[in-house]
Amino acid sequence: MISHPSRHCTVELQALPSRIGQVRRIVSAQLRYWHLDPLIDRAALGVTELLTNVHLHARPDKTCAVEIELLPDRLTVSVRDQDPRLPVVDDAEPLATCGRGLAMVAAMSESWGARPDGASGKVVWFTLPVPPSVPSSSARPPRRVVEEVAAGAFVAVGPADGLRGSHPAPARSAVAG
Repeated sequence: MISHPSRHCTVELQALPSRIGQVRRIVSAQLRYWHLDPLIDRAALGVTELLTNVHLHARPDKTCAVEIELLPDRLTVSVRDQDPRLPVVDDAEPLATCGRGLAMVAAMSESWGARPDGASGKVVWFTLPVPPSVPSSSARPPRRVVEEVAAGAFVAVGPADGLRGSHPAPARSAVAG
């Protein structure tokens, strides 16, 4: 399920590798919609790390919800799962192949944390500062106005001389964006 109020987006999912990539793309698209392109890489990295932790560690299942919220001065990305155990940041060994995700989230974010959520779950979150050049409105820019042209302005065109065959060319359509 996806909900898109003006400054809030929630995605519910099973934290499986294929779904993690989909959610990363959804978060990136939402940030583009909000004109927050400078935050896309860090938000995508952070949500990937938090969802990977759900995939690797959450019990009894991998059900979770990703929520992004845009406030005037910051973006908050959170992941809610059904496992009440709060995450622990470990000092990973230099050659370890895992164990650095939360340290990376801490390094690339303005702040981060974890809190219990109800009797049997938790929320892990991080924030990113909103760049000052971002418009305060989260709405898309207004649609372009297309100038109307009178039909008389178009010239009738007949078949071109010298083309082989007498069949007319197939109709083509173009949509202006």
